[in-house]
Amino acid sequence: METDIIIIGAGPGGYEVAVRAAKQGRRVVLIEKRAVGGTCLNEGCIPTKCLCHSAEVLEQISEGPSLGITCESVAFDLRQAIARKDEVVGRLSSGIDMLLRHPNISVVQGSARFVDGHTVAVAAPDGGSAEETLYTAPHIIIATGSVTKRLPIPGADSAGVVTSTEMLRLEQLPQRLCVIGGGVIGLEFASIFRSFGSEVTVVEYCKEVLPQFDKDIAKRLRTALKKRGIVFHTGAAVTAIEHLESGASLVSYEEKGRTESLEADLVLMAVGRAPYFEGLGLSEVGINHTPRGIVVDENMQTSVPGVYAVGDVNGLCQLAHAATFQSYRALDHIMERPSPTRLDIVPAVVFTSPEAATVGLSEEALTAQGIAYTTHKSFYRANGRALTAGAEEGLVKLLADPNDGRILGAHILGAHAAELIHEVSQLMNVDGTLSQISHSVHAHPSMSELILGAAGE
Repeated sequence: METDIIIIGAGPGGYEVAVRAAKQGRRVVLIEKRAVGGTCLNEGCIPTKCLCHSAEVLEQISEGPSLGITCESVAFDLRQAIARKDEVVGRLSSGIDMLLRHPNISVVQGSARFVDGHTVAVAAPDGGSAEETLYTAPHIIIATGSVTKRLPIPGADSAGVVTSTEMLRLEQLPQRLCVIGGGVIGLEFASIFRSFGSEVTVVEYCKEVLPQFDKDIAKRLRTALKKRGIVFHTGAAVTAIEHLESGASLVSYEEKGRTESLEADLVLMAVGRAPYFEGLGLSEVGINHTPRGIVVDENMQTSVPGVYAVGDVNGLCQLAHAATFQSYRALDHIMERPSPTRLDIVPAVVFTSPEAATVGLSEEALTAQGIAYTTHKSFYRANGRALTAGAEEGLVKLLADPNDGRILGAHILGAHAAELIHEVSQLMNVDGTLSQISHSVHAHPSMSELILGAAGE
């Protein structure tokens, strides 16, 4: 079968661009061996945010007495929270199915492999048939995403050790949860399950959690989570996990030159994700790749002309929205038109309690690159809306060029950080300045005044 564009993978980097290309008159074959929506919808962003909301409601209930609200009895049902998560995922999956019912889109279930730079062979997803169907197109987009990683240590695959995928299917709340990894995934689950009532310990190899974030924000977030009862061991290397006869797991780690250990009823392995291109046959057709991902240029094009790689599989930025906009960049190149999207301005959010968000360069990155900057801060405790909402924990930090005030980075810790970051992100897309923020009227009282306050220093 001949078509205009073949897309391998129906996650955010695949189905979104399939719909856009179809609306622009291109015939698309979209190949997916699992469920549409990818990791984000089925095992990542959306399911965890469902549990985040359950955790948030529990936290709000616990604050009730100080607000004059008393609940006689409060109980948490993990199975019901998981059931609601499944219902939300189901509704969104149905929505994607509707979007893909476009006359220019053919959705194919199966596993793909390259035959050559313009041809893909697709086998049945269950492997029951040896026959393959061939699809040919002048342009191919690889959007196969990533898979969870496990540490190469004894006991990494033992009973009682799970990944984020299994965490989203739990039926019983662990009394003691050990999270290996203090990145985005690890901290979100740590925050969620602490709200649910678990005793949570985080073991992180780096000196600080969220190593990709501004260190000031990361440290403050760790401090806030410690106040909620989460125990942290940073600069600690997990060396082994042993499954005990009691059913618990013994986690051994090296910290400050000492061998330590802790027991947990459940261990979450949250040490990152690796690009997934197993079985694609990249080497056979000359597509350059490394363990970090498929090598691409600024247009997401691989070493084979006409073949593109977007999202987690190229290793540039493991965020669902990054995958979507990378795919738009690829489509713009296919359509031979300039791309308006700036892929250097990509906001990232950690949905902990409190939230953390970042966009642009951190202080550490600016210093490493020898770029001069000024720092501008405002604090939640001085914001009227934050105080009325009982959300005085946090700050906004803006980093700007000392000459023209152009914003180089923004970092937020606190309530609604996920929404607040976008005012700055949009402005950065047009090389906006602190002055443009400070001369823009913001509603009072509102959290947005935190941005105004930082810019107006």
